[in-house]
Amino acid sequence: MPPFHRLRPARASLRRKIAALAAATACLVAAAVGVLVHLWTASDIRSRAERDAFNAVYSAMDTYRRTGTLAEGAELDPAGLPDALRHPADGNRHTAYDGYVNGNLGPSVWGAQRVGGPGTPVLAVQSNMSSDLHGLRRLDVSMAVASVVSLAAAVPLAVYGAGLLGRRLRRVSETAVRISAGDLDARTGPIKGGDEVADIAATVDHMADSLGRRLRAERQFTADVAHELRTPVGGLLVATDLLPPGETEDLLRSRVRDLRGLVEDLLEISRLDAGAEQPVRARVPLGAVVREAVARTGLDAEVIVADAQGAGSAEPVETDPRRLERIVGNLVVNAHRHGATPAGVAVEVAVEDRTVVVRDHGPGFPADLLRDGPRRFHTGAAERGSGHGLGLTIALGQARLLGAELRLANAPDGGAVATLRLPRPDGPAHHLQN
Repeated sequence: MPPFHRLRPARASLRRKIAALAAATACLVAAAVGVLVHLWTASDIRSRAERDAFNAVYSAMDTYRRTGTLAEGAELDPAGLPDALRHPADGNRHTAYDGYVNGNLGPSVWGAQRVGGPGTPVLAVQSNMSSDLHGLRRLDVSMAVASVVSLAAAVPLAVYGAGLLGRRLRRVSETAVRISAGDLDARTGPIKGGDEVADIAATVDHMADSLGRRLRAERQFTADVAHELRTPVGGLLVATDLLPPGETEDLLRSRVRDLRGLVEDLLEISRLDAGAEQPVRARVPLGAVVREAVARTGLDAEVIVADAQGAGSAEPVETDPRRLERIVGNLVVNAHRHGATPAGVAVEVAVEDRTVVVRDHGPGFPADLLRDGPRRFHTGAAERGSGHGLGLTIALGQARLLGAELRLANAPDGGAVATLRLPRPDGPAHHLQN
């Protein structure tokens, strides 16, 4: 399971993504509104200019026909008149756009009409749009400023909203991490909002309830079976003492002892699962405890103890020596059972500072064991040999009880490596890491 702190960059990324999305949305909305307002205003300015030019020609033509004089702004055949209006096909009034700009004048719209029949002069009036277009440019600037202000206000609000969402999601993720780490009592609890996040939190809590019930039922079943088997197995062991000596008696005694060991392992696991075990700490020499643990297994293993000065004796540690022996013994037995035996010593045990490393030279730990951790009654792979899969499970449970870290890995040159790191005084508790 990845450490919980690795979730933090994802939460920060979520805030950045929501803020970027809000900023992009605000920019798109501002740009769309700005373009629409600009196009609509520009079209309105041109429509008004055409209407003014059309009406001005009508008024100027009426004045010219009544008085024979030109109204202000009206001209006959002006030099700047567009060609489309200089030779109209009929005597009706027409308008045309003129994009010519001279200083502050232009563009403009011309309105024109012949004063009489064909060949008569064309009376024209020019409606300048420069002042209206200057107002349009000012409107564009105002829209741009308003967009920037809106964007500056939207992004912090988006970041704040994303932070609220992130904190709610963080509660759910922390609960999921605690559950995956074995805390079956972890719950998110009610989350305000009544939205999808609240639904996810309720689903995680419901999942934890269901998982807790199933695991507790499984653990209770394991404990009940182990307790029920303990008495008949003890009776079988006593009964084997009454058998006459011989090969059958030795074989039966061996199998009954194996069965008793399995029952004791199940009882130990059930006590660890129930939290009924408490360490009895004492200050002991780590190297001596490890040597004793290896010797009790009766298996061949090379024990190397070193300290920073190279004196060959590790620094005393404060721990529960009985549980420490149990962990080291299980690791050594597991290494012998599943590790191949090349020329020389099959298992190596190294002690340095507060760390114990047990290594074999076999095929190594299976990938699913490194990924998911040890599972009871599951050895991981056929080539790892026989066994019940309880040794590493017990070692992990005892390590957790001592607040130690148990790390399982494979050596680059082959073989399984189990590293037990005891905590410093007043240090944080650790757990299995792969």
